[in-house]
Amino acid sequence: MAAASSLCVAQPVVDVNPEGIEQQVRQLAADSLRQSSRSDIRRVEVLVGQLDSRLKLAPCSQIQPYVPSGSVLWGRTRIGLRCVRGEKPWNVFLPITVKVMAPAWVASATLPAGHVLSEADLVQAEVDLAENTSEAILDASLAAGRSLTRAMAPGQSLRQFHLKPRQWFAAGDLVKVVAMGPGYRVTSQGEAQTHGFEGQSVRIKMESGRTLTGIPVAERLVELPL
Repeated sequence: MAAASSLCVAQPVVDVNPEGIEQQVRQLAADSLRQSSRSDIRRVEVLVGQLDSRLKLAPCSQIQPYVPSGSVLWGRTRIGLRCVRGEKPWNVFLPITVKVMAPAWVASATLPAGHVLSEADLVQAEVDLAENTSEAILDASLAAGRSLTRAMAPGQSLRQFHLKPRQWFAAGDLVKVVAMGPGYRVTSQGEAQTHGFEGQSVRIKMESGRTLTGIPVAERLVELPL
C-alpha cells in the first residue's frame, strides 16, 4: 500500500489533486508489475479521470488511494479513494487508465484478413500492452506463417486475436497428455475426442476409459493442469 497523501479540501465537493494521485497510482502499478517479474516493461503511464460531479463529500485533510479488491492496475480500471482524516469518513472510486509501455510487434504496412504473416510484415515498436485484453505478440517468430483473422493497419499492435488458432491435431488422433501439479509431472497417452486448436480446451479419452479436458500446446501434445 502506498503512503497516504494529504490533500486539503475546502469545498464540500472533493477536488482530487491529479498530480498527487497519479504519482501514487503509478507507484502502485509499478509495484504490482514488479511482482509479476516482467522485464520487458519500459515505463508505466497513468491517466487520471474525474470523480462523479454529483458526489457531495465531506471535507477531508487526508485522502488515501488503494487498489480495490479484484481490480487490476492495467488498462481502463479504477482506484479507490478513502478519507482517513476528516469530519466524516467516505470511500469513492476514481476511474483511471494505466498504460504499460513495452517493445512489441506492429504491422509494417496494411495487411488484409487472411494474409499469411512473415517477419518482414512486422516491425518492433513501443506499444501499450494494456490497451487491449488480447495479449500483444512479443516474439515475431511465433507469428511467422500464421494467418490473420482480421485486417491490420500500419503501426497497429499485433495481438493474439489477430492470429488464426493453430490446429495441433484432429479428432481421433493419439496424443501425448502431460498432467502437471506442484512438484510432479506425469505423461500418458489418449485419443482426442475433438479437434485440438491452440488455446481452446479439448476432450481426451484416456487408456483407462476416462475422459479428461486439457489444453493443446503443440503438435499432438496436451497439457492437463491439476
